[in-house]
Amino acid sequence: MSYNMKYFALLLSLATLLLAKPNDFSIIIDKPFDDALLSVTQDYDRQISAVGFSRDQGVSLQEKEEVYTNAFDYLSSVAATHGSQMHIVKVDDSASINLDKAAKLSQFNEAVALVKTPSNGYFVGGYTLDGSLLVHKLDSEGNIIFTKMFGTKNDDKMNNLILLNGGDVLAVGSSVTSRDTLDPLFETGLGLNDIYLTRISKNGEILWSKKYGTAHDDQGIDAVEAKDGSLVILGSTSYGNNHDITIMRIGENGDKIWLKQFKSEDIQTPHKIIKLRDNNFLALLSQKNGANKEQIRIMKFDLQKNIILDKEIRTTYSSVLKDIKEYANSNFIAVGNVRDTYNTDALVMLFNSELTLLAQEHYGGENHDAFNAVTILHNLQAAAVGIHTNEDSQESNMWIVKLNRDITLAQKSTKINKFYGELQEIFKKEIDAKKLLLKEDLSLQLSDVSLYFEVGKYELTPTQKSFLDTFSKKFIPFLKANESAIETVEINGHTSSEWGGADFKDGYLKNAKLSMNRSYATLSYLFLKQERPTQTWLTKVLSGNGLSYRKKVMSEEREDRDKSRRVTFKIVLRATK
Repeated sequence: MSYNMKYFALLLSLATLLLAKPNDFSIIIDKPFDDALLSVTQDYDRQISAVGFSRDQGVSLQEKEEVYTNAFDYLSSVAATHGSQMHIVKVDDSASINLDKAAKLSQFNEAVALVKTPSNGYFVGGYTLDGSLLVHKLDSEGNIIFTKMFGTKNDDKMNNLILLNGGDVLAVGSSVTSRDTLDPLFETGLGLNDIYLTRISKNGEILWSKKYGTAHDDQGIDAVEAKDGSLVILGSTSYGNNHDITIMRIGENGDKIWLKQFKSEDIQTPHKIIKLRDNNFLALLSQKNGANKEQIRIMKFDLQKNIILDKEIRTTYSSVLKDIKEYANSNFIAVGNVRDTYNTDALVMLFNSELTLLAQEHYGGENHDAFNAVTILHNLQAAAVGIHTNEDSQESNMWIVKLNRDITLAQKSTKINKFYGELQEIFKKEIDAKKLLLKEDLSLQLSDVSLYFEVGKYELTPTQKSFLDTFSKKFIPFLKANESAIETVEINGHTSSEWGGADFKDGYLKNAKLSMNRSYATLSYLFLKQERPTQTWLTKVLSGNGLSYRKKVMSEEREDRDKSRRVTFKIVLRATK
């Protein structure tokens, strides 16, 4: 083997160990103990803000006669020695963290929701361990405007806080029912746990608090405001082995208009409700089938509780979507998690207006990862937040990622849109002929059936070599012309997930080796076709990677094994600020 071949073989093997890329817009905030982000929004200055909780062993601070202007400084001053913390994070377009603050309360459990106010401030909602509910209103710098603690004499929990037209907020959750008939919230016939709603004015005045439900165990999960000012509530009702979905409509003063339950033999769980651009509603649910595997269910209905569409998204593994948002073109982006036998990955799905799955991506490492919330940004990218667990730890960390419109992971570089547009022009013929697929993360996939690899093969066919000859005459000059902006050019080999007759470990290792061989075959072919000066430059940027079946291609919720046997290219740009 020549020196160059040995060099690239070593580079190939080392590259497979590098899971995280510094240019990916993926921010992991590692604090002591378990942490998570549960809600996300975009500020008017284009920064991303997220809220969740962290846990730490603090030291009690002595009381001081001091005036506090910052909400988090004040809350920290009254913290107990131990306790959970409301945690807020703000990051800018270059992935720099500009705000990272925790607020300790002696009984605080977690913040569950973050919403923007018209004045670029925030409402933050959460609850305490002793069953009280909390709403903080902050200005754009995190300074306190007011703090409201409220609830019943019972054990209350908040699941969401939504911003209403006019600046009011609605706290959505549940409360254990009081059997004291003098309690003004009490209504005969309610069960052990009931939907509990509180409307608070933008100035902190509680306008009303009411309970709703059945004779069974009810919970309020989420809500949305209709065009006419009424409110549509998503909840659950449980009794025995039954877990039903409850949808309720109330007036702006809290008076119940209708309540409808959706029964099923499967265990159902509600997660999110949104109002659509056509003024109908979409409820995001999950349900366990007979094999105890969670599947995604999405239900569209109108203001008169008529079901327009009720669709189950069948997936190979247990999958749950926690949040969903609608684009201006009526497509949807949704996030959650997917769980197989060995680990849990964060899940992103892209749907069209009819809820047909267009694409899905899995993100994370070899441990537990999940997305809890997503928001669409001003440039049609999206920000998703949740938890990431390091491979050598059982403690979860706060996690923020930015996604492109095609749900690929965004890069930090500000030049990515320029490169994407130029590549579209350069490879217009190949893209139109569906021989090449260009994604917004600057990855290019050989996508014609004649360019895929046969089962177990890695040697390049004459057809593949002919295409690579044409491809490289456009690709290499483009790379060289932009060398100052390029960090790495990846050549990634992929496989399908099967390997006949092999157990899990052997199947994975054989596919890992096969994917590396596919990457190496492509890399070496392109490299040897270049002149010596170009080869010298390529040694500085080329990276061969064998990804096994980690990035297998999914089609209609199933693996497309033919398309999974492929090679992809990806340009990684230098991070810019």
